Amino acid sequence: MEQPHVEYATAIGPDWVRSSYSGNSGNCVEVAALPEGGRLLRDSKDPHGPRLVFTDGQFTAFVRHATRGA
Repeated sequence: MEQPHVEYATAIGPDWVRSSYSGNSGNCVEVAALPEGGRLLRDSKDPHGPRLVFTDGQFTAFVRHATRGA
């Protein structure tokens, strides 16, 4: 599996969402869809920090592995 790369925040950004399972602890991962396809992932505690950038296939594989505990 190709590794995602890290991107740093810009002034205007995408619409971020977090899972309804996250609760209000602030200890979450947020995801945003990219207009050209793919997904961004960031730590909700550091919204202006680095982001992981995934293609659609990479994101699908990441979620699959994460749900298996890999």
